[in-house]
Amino acid sequence: MSNMMTSLYNIRILDELAEKRTVIHNIHPLMKVLTTCLYLIVIVSFNKYELSGLLPLVFYPIIVIALADLPLVPLLKRMLIVLPLIIGIGLFNPLFDRSPMVVLPWIQLSGGWISFLAILLKGVLTILAALVLIATTGMTRIAAVLGMLRVPRIFILQLLLTYRYISVLIEEVGRTVRAYALRSRREKGVSFSDWGSLTGHLLLRTMERAQRVYHSMCCRGFAGEYHAGNTSKIRIEDILYFTGWGLYFVLVRFFNIPTAIGSLITGVVK
Repeated sequence: MSNMMTSLYNIRILDELAEKRTVIHNIHPLMKVLTTCLYLIVIVSFNKYELSGLLPLVFYPIIVIALADLPLVPLLKRMLIVLPLIIGIGLFNPLFDRSPMVVLPWIQLSGGWISFLAILLKGVLTILAALVLIATTGMTRIAAVLGMLRVPRIFILQLLLTYRYISVLIEEVGRTVRAYALRSRREKGVSFSDWGSLTGHLLLRTMERAQRVYHSMCCRGFAGEYHAGNTSKIRIEDILYFTGWGLYFVLVRFFNIPTAIGSLITGVVK
């Protein structure tokens, strides 16, 4: 049961972080969403072998985390949940692509290892950017921005309700597992033979709880549309934020900064 409560706290901590008042938190949500979208587009536009070109993009989440005064550990914990999936995507690249690309006196890397590291870095940066956006903006404000961008209402409603009521599902799972533990002779865990009946019971409890939640929402005036609230006006500081980061992303995309710095250092040494 303590694990369930920890999961509930981990879900809500992003909403708590979004209520801070820092330089980044005060930026208009629309500018932060557009900046994040541009950042993700630039990341995925890189070739699978362009590992060095991706390195300057690491500064974006680092600088935003520092300016927003966000704790790094909770963000890294959430990123580690998705990390196995990212590793699984490029895990077999070194086996199929063995042509050498980087040859140094002490190491030789094939194209498969370069593409694997590029996929890993892309995945880490995209997940971290999404977490930073939620932690500095909040899901409700992001939904309001999606409405401004004319995203279909049904998608926004589904996103908000899923994010808001996932904690209710975790509570139901916690109650079910606790009831099973109190009636079972096993010290811990759920017997494999009981997984089917336990899952079915959880499904029925979830449907019943969802029906009660829906009736409660209807009693409070819910008519199929979730009002995310109004956003503030866009200021010159918000435009400068998006413009500054946008220029930096475009510069990184079309100009390999690490290679240029390496060539400059090599020329100076010679």
